[in-house]
Amino acid sequence: MAELDDKTRTELEAAAFRRLLRHLVDERPEVQNIDLMNLAGFCRNCLSNWYREAAEAQGIAMTKDESRVAIYGMPYDDWKAKHQTEADAGKLAAFEQNRPKH
Repeated sequence: MAELDDKTRTELEAAAFRRLLRHLVDERPEVQNIDLMNLAGFCRNCLSNWYREAAEAQGIAMTKDESRVAIYGMPYDDWKAKHQTEADAGKLAAFEQNRPKH
């Protein structure tokens, strides 16, 4: 692989991140956050927290609600009403057993 300068690497990383968001938010909204957490150890909410932390590291004030809009493309309560289903007892138990520490 060719050596990438910092600007190009950042642009590629940003493009991959935008593609991940499109996939999770636009193409696969039926995939529940609890399923992502149980299988991968992160979910859309984690992404919004990491986004906010990155903004704050750059001196940009951002609320939790603002970061969730940046990730979900809409207010979180709207997303939940439109896409979120009730997690069954098995999923909740798996989440408690495997709860990420981040």
